Amino acid sequence: MDRSSVIKLISTNRIQDEYGRWIQEPSQKEVFCQVESVTQREFFEGGRNGLNPELKFTMFSYDYENEPIVEYNGQQYSVYRTYIKRNDDIELYVERKGGTNKAIIPSI
Repeated sequence: MDRSSVIKLISTNRIQDEYGRWIQEPSQKEVFCQVESVTQREFFEGGRNGLNPELKFTMFSYDYENEPIVEYNGQQYSVYRTYIKRNDDIELYVERKGGTNKAIIPSI
């Protein structure tokens, strides 16, 4: 399996600033993965359920800690489904939608 592509897994942490206000601070890490288009079946089933499936990222499962956002080639995607495989791999199925395109979580 070719894992030569690099993606950023992005999550947010709630922290308190010096004034006591709660703010969201983005955190990210880079991981190697394999990138593929979603299957035709995934695309149509997702569309029936109001989703817009685009890509599937396959990586080692220990690299993924339930991050909701993936950045790939400068675009941010929302993770809508994961699938854990037997061989310590995990597949992330992602979609692009308003709100994840650098509007909610800024790049670091």
